[in-house]
Formats: sequence, C-alpha cells, structure tokens
Amino acid sequence: MNERRRISDFRGIDTRRGVPDWEVEEEFGADVFTFVRIRFTSWRESFNRRGRGRGGRSAWGRSYIGHFGWDTDYPDSDLNFSFRLQQLTSMEVDPDGLVLDLTDPRLFDYPFIYLLEPGDLVFSEDEVVALRKYLLNGGFLMVDDFWGEAEWANFYKEIKRVFPEPEFEPEELDISHEIFQAVFVLKEKPQICSINEALSGRSTGRTWEREDAREVHFKAMYDDKERMMMIICHNTDLGDGWEREGENEWYFHEFSEKKAYPMGINIVFYAMTH
Repeated sequence: MNERRRISDFRGIDTRRGVPDWEVEEEFGADVFTFVRIRFTSWRESFNRRGRGRGGRSAWGRSYIGHFGWDTDYPDSDLNFSFRLQQLTSMEVDPDGLVLDLTDPRLFDYPFIYLLEPGDLVFSEDEVVALRKYLLNGGFLMVDDFWGEAEWANFYKEIKRVFPEPEFEPEELDISHEIFQAVFVLKEKPQICSINEALSGRSTGRTWEREDAREVHFKAMYDDKERMMMIICHNTDLGDGWEREGENEWYFHEFSEKKAYPMGINIVFYAMTH
C-alpha cells in the first residue's frame, strides 16, 4: 500500500465536529463525487406512523429508539467515509454528502447511492419505479448493514418488486472479482460488525451479529449490458466501520482500517470507473 493509500491516523472522529473540512475547487464542477444516502420508508416507520410511539422492536427483533433504519450511523459514517475517500484517493469529494428520497428528481444527478438496513425496507410504488429507472440508466446502488435470513428475505422481496424479471438476480461475487482489488487488495470478504459485538467477540474471533449470519456475502445485480448496477453487502456493516472509527483504537485498526474503508473505497472506485 503506497503512502497515498495508507490509513494511519486514529483521530477520535465522531461527526463534523471532529472530521476535517476541505474546499472543493470549482474547476472540477460535475466531477466531484457526492456520497448520497437514500431515505426510505421502513416497517418500523410505518409502525410508528400508526401511532404506536417512537421506539420498540422491528419485525426482525432489532431494537430501535427514534430512528427509522435509513438514518442508522448518520451523519458520522457519511462524513468519515467522505473524508477518507478524498484523503486516500485522487477523487474530488464533496465533504458534506447528501440525503435524498428515491423519488427526488435530483437523484439522477448522482451516479452512486447508498442504502442500509433493508431488512425493514418497504418501497412505495413510486420508489419502485424511480429506483428501476435510476439503475437502468447508469446509476449504482450500494446496499449495506443487514443480517440473517429474515432480513435477506425482506430485501429480496422488495428488490424483486423493482426487477421482477428472472434475468435480474443477485449473483455472489468471488473474492477474485475486480471489486475486491480495485484500489486495496483484499484477500477475504470483509465482515464488519458493530463495535460492541467486536469487543465482546475479540477473544473468540466472532464477527457476526447473529447465528444465521456467520457467512458474509457480497452479491451483485447486473443490467442487460452486464454492467454491475448494485452491490449487496449482507451479513456485514461497512457503515459501522466508518461511523465508529474514533471510538476504540483496536476497532479502528482491525475493522475500519483493514476492512470497512478499503472495501468501501473499492466499491466507489469500481462503480465510478465502470
């Protein structure tokens, strides 16, 4: 790894209060990369909208208080990842990022979008139409942070509403695929768990968050021109590795530095060059 690609500083980052800011030169204009997080409706949000309060348990047993899935790790992970992306690559990166609905007409101005915790995801009909149009017109979606078979089943059900045709199916990526070597060479598929799970499993090497999530999966969906339009990161949580990098030095070195940032940067670089 050359000096440009070395993640060497544990700086205690948490939010913009700790993340360095930077200026984007005007001459780069439309070439600036913006990390776009997708806001969506979840089972838990629908539950709360029916007047049952803020807080409880999701359909799959996850506890939640005052957030709706799409905003998990926000804004810390987005700010930290954007900083590392501009620090470790030659890309010009927007320091602030953006949150958009799938139905926002500005979506098509951004070639890369990020969606997490789809285990509770419920697309509206308008979102189904918008996401299909976005992906088939050159957009790229990264899906992150969901665990186990029940959450996979919910995501698969929703994504098949977007692409019901049999030719559109998630395909497991082999570790030899270019996406695992685009900038950083990864020798195994990275499984990143929450900081609490990591610390509790430190002595045993456990990195999965539930028993039916031991095996990490990176799957892709391709358009009719064989372009990868989506990567699905299942039984792993890259966003936690970005968000929590400043809370524990061991976690930073073992999960943020070695796994979460390299894989995230590889995904963005691959998406933007293919």
